[in-house]
Amino acid sequence: MGLPLTAKAKRQEDHLGSSSQEAQRPAGKKDIKGVVVRGSATGFAQEIIAGRHRMAADEPVSAGGTDTGPSPYVLLLAALGTCTSITLGMYARRKRWPLEDVTVNLWHSKVHVSDCADCETKDAMLDRIDRDIHLSGNLTTEQRSRLLEIADKCPVHRTLTSKIDIRTRVV
Repeated sequence: MGLPLTAKAKRQEDHLGSSSQEAQRPAGKKDIKGVVVRGSATGFAQEIIAGRHRMAADEPVSAGGTDTGPSPYVLLLAALGTCTSITLGMYARRKRWPLEDVTVNLWHSKVHVSDCADCETKDAMLDRIDRDIHLSGNLTTEQRSRLLEIADKCPVHRTLTSKIDIRTRVV
């Protein structure tokens, strides 16, 4: 019989799920938030479990999927757009700025590195995300400029533009 969970530990356990398959974390990483993705090897449709939230992901019919949910790249764009909007709203509230709504439109594409003046190599493909941010409210030019700067500081943007170490194991 285990010890009673603290409120924080209970929230983390709820976030990860309770079965041993769902809750396996890397050793010593009790505070890592997790997501479980399950799918049949016979198709592309996936079930995503994030705590009490359930979502679907898939590929479009044109790519061999059944289009039962957004594609992985669309989910990636959604994560960036969501984080951007939340971050801008939080910043404007803290500053008591008259920001009313934030709409973020995003697109993902692959471009030849030769199209990228800032890139080190010119013979590869580069993932590009274009992000248009629409701000409504009676904001000054200075406030709009500052919010544009803050958009690049949202945690997901920082993660996507940093060096990422993905450790994969079969369990």
